[in-house]
Amino acid sequence: MRGYITIDSERCKGCGLCISVCPAKVIEFSHRYNSKGYHPAVYKGNGCIACGFCYLTCPDVCITVFREVQKKVNVKV
Repeated sequence: MRGYITIDSERCKGCGLCISVCPAKVIEFSHRYNSKGYHPAVYKGNGCIACGFCYLTCPDVCITVFREVQKKVNVKV
């Protein structure tokens, strides 16, 4: 299963919990600050397995997980 995540950088306080639980290691701290002065977490751009651990761990609910689903094709025989 493949997927990707989005992180609301303005809501993220940079706690790093999502980074520590990600089995694919595709989340890191941003080099930029958000408006509150935190280094928010950012998605590296590929490799997400859509496990949802980051979403479940985030105390500020600023992560959304998307899963890419393959369509099943019905074949008549």
